[in-house]
Amino acid sequence: MKTLISLWLLAIFSLTGMAADPASAPAAVEAAKPDEAPVYIFPLKGLVDPSNEMFLRRALKDAERDRAAVFVLDMDTPGGSEKVTMDILELLRKTTVPVVSYVNPSAGSAGALIALGTKKIFMRKDAVIGAAAIIDSSGADIEKTLKEKKDSFNTAKMRAVAEENGHNPDIAEAFMVTEKELKIGDVLINPKETLLSLNGGEAVKKYDGKPLLAAGLAETVDELLRTQGYKGAVIRVEPTGFESAAFWLTTLSPLLLLIGIVGGYIEMKAPGFGIPGFVSLGAFALFFLGHYVAALTGWEATIVFVIGAILVIVELFVMPGVVLPGLVGAIMLFGSIIWAMVDHWPSQPGSLGAVDFERPLFNFLIALGGAAVFAALIAKYLPHTSFYRRLVLDGAAEEHAAGTGGGFVASVKTGDVGIASTTLRPAGKAMFGEEMVDVVSDGEFIDSGAKVRVLHVEGVKVIVEPAS
Repeated sequence: MKTLISLWLLAIFSLTGMAADPASAPAAVEAAKPDEAPVYIFPLKGLVDPSNEMFLRRALKDAERDRAAVFVLDMDTPGGSEKVTMDILELLRKTTVPVVSYVNPSAGSAGALIALGTKKIFMRKDAVIGAAAIIDSSGADIEKTLKEKKDSFNTAKMRAVAEENGHNPDIAEAFMVTEKELKIGDVLINPKETLLSLNGGEAVKKYDGKPLLAAGLAETVDELLRTQGYKGAVIRVEPTGFESAAFWLTTLSPLLLLIGIVGGYIEMKAPGFGIPGFVSLGAFALFFLGHYVAALTGWEATIVFVIGAILVIVELFVMPGVVLPGLVGAIMLFGSIIWAMVDHWPSQPGSLGAVDFERPLFNFLIALGGAAVFAALIAKYLPHTSFYRRLVLDGAAEEHAAGTGGGFVASVKTGDVGIASTTLRPAGKAMFGEEMVDVVSDGEFIDSGAKVRVLHVEGVKVIVEPAS
């Protein structure tokens, strides 16, 4: 199933000429010489929260496109969300840019775990790292059994992360659980019943010829870059101010999709372009904007969506019955929505096999299922409301009156039966004997070729219903 979806999405972007590949990635540049490659400085400040995660994702992708020599996490954090921490560690594993941490002046709790996910750790001499025990959102200790389960799972994870990045896995465990005693050879570094925390001097102290944790000390980021030999342009990343908004927009993506689909459905049921249409456009705009700001997608997904929408409109109102434009348009609409929710990385532009479609598909199916329920309720109840009937009849009559000069009065009368010459959505044309008449259905779509009966005639308004 995942393979079929991957091929389908790849086909969509190939047809539109927007499928990414290493040679055509929009922001890709030629590999810079080692001493010319830019250096990215990322400020990981304050609580580790979803907005920081989205900010970091965007910055890492920018650094990949620029072929950065190094990406420095300039850290001053007391910790934060356990889930966000694990998500950030996954971001650090995905990126191809070398990432190092600079503790300036603290990497507590979640910050310490994130630092262990980088290749090297540097610190100010007075900086502190450690104390990463799991607590609840209020800062209190969690229930004993739950804590034991979380400690077991997370320490196993962090031992693997630390070892993968060349750090002592015992340090990761000593950061997290009080029961862990840390010894190197015969030297006791940290006793049991005490969470491990290290200052800069302690972290660089060597045991058996190897630093305990930190690769070196530096009083400033500039000193760190100078001592490590990085000479490229320094890019200090700043938040756009939209990262928090992007978090909520992406979290609420199923709701935005639901509003967009239902608004579009209501708009198609009524003539003209009104409030439902604007609501639908606004919901889809927020959906794509949120995923763009969150660095999950580029503008190409929005462009494909717009092209798909145009093809569907052509099928419905310009070339009804042709099928192909509507089919291609629907595939492009659905594909662009799912594609916008997928996490793309510049280093893997054409590698769909590594893409996780589960979350995007889940969000999409929730929205589609909800929209189907709302559409069924709307189709059943809305046409019988006085507001909708007035909206449909007045709007359609104005369109048809404008098309006939406003002075044409049909010779049909109440009770006459004819044949719909076009699909009534709800306005269209019907043949009564030898006379072609502009008509409006009583709030529901009627297929071309179906029999219709005149309910009543009000000047240029000829209102019909399906005839049995």
